[in-house]
Amino acid sequence: MSFEKIKIYMSAIYAITRKDIKIFFSYPVNAIFRIVEPIMWIAPVYFLAKSFQVAGENVGFGQYAGTTDYMAFLILGSIVGSFVSAVLWGMGFSLKSEMDSGVIESNWLTPIPLWVQLIGRSLFSLFITTLNSLSVAFLVWLLFRFNIAASGILPAIITLIPLLLALYGLGFGIASLVLITNNANNIIDISNFIIATLSGSDFPIIVLPRFILAISLALPLTYGFDAIRGVILGTNTLLPIHTEQLILVGFMIIGIILGGYILKRVEKYCKTIGNIGFH
Repeated sequence: MSFEKIKIYMSAIYAITRKDIKIFFSYPVNAIFRIVEPIMWIAPVYFLAKSFQVAGENVGFGQYAGTTDYMAFLILGSIVGSFVSAVLWGMGFSLKSEMDSGVIESNWLTPIPLWVQLIGRSLFSLFITTLNSLSVAFLVWLLFRFNIAASGILPAIITLIPLLLALYGLGFGIASLVLITNNANNIIDISNFIIATLSGSDFPIIVLPRFILAISLALPLTYGFDAIRGVILGTNTLLPIHTEQLILVGFMIIGIILGGYILKRVEKYCKTIGNIGFH
């Protein structure tokens, strides 16, 4: 890929991101609600967990997770899960929005590849998700208190980077399903829920039934949730943390290559049968 082509792609990504910024700030109430909503669903879980505490600690939970601080466990899971949702919705739902607006055909006629357009549509979503996660985590800490090891923040960020890059491969796959079915909401909702649940975003996966546990252990995202909690909270990890980080690097490489290949084939198929005009 030539430098000139890279420059054109970066300009396209910048233009798409700038457009998303304008749309986002046109609805300030929605921006506020994105901070308030997570606290609304975290509050009942906090009080439920508190009702099971013994001497201020969730002892039973600690036997499974290796930490009695369920709030910290939950917050870290929700932060990682929010990045998963940001990529899935940023890529998949943007295609459906373009279908509904009637502009997807004209966008496909531009010299910018679809994968570049999808990356542009997800970048601002990831940026907002980062700010939103930090804001929510700070407010939840003020309201409910939880403890994390500051020394583990940098290793957690290093662990998160290959996970985020791998999510683009997953996002390409979800976008491919949206192109074929012309249905974004159901596909993304179901995929997001299943991935978050089986990866252990809200609980240690070792409590799952064995046949479901086998599926969870086969998902690379499981090791992302597990490793990040391990380096920050010192929880019991499924595998040594370095091994889990290597799994994420492998997931990143395979995910991007496979996701890009699937997207390219589906894009060619949709152009051949002309189904993008129907929504």
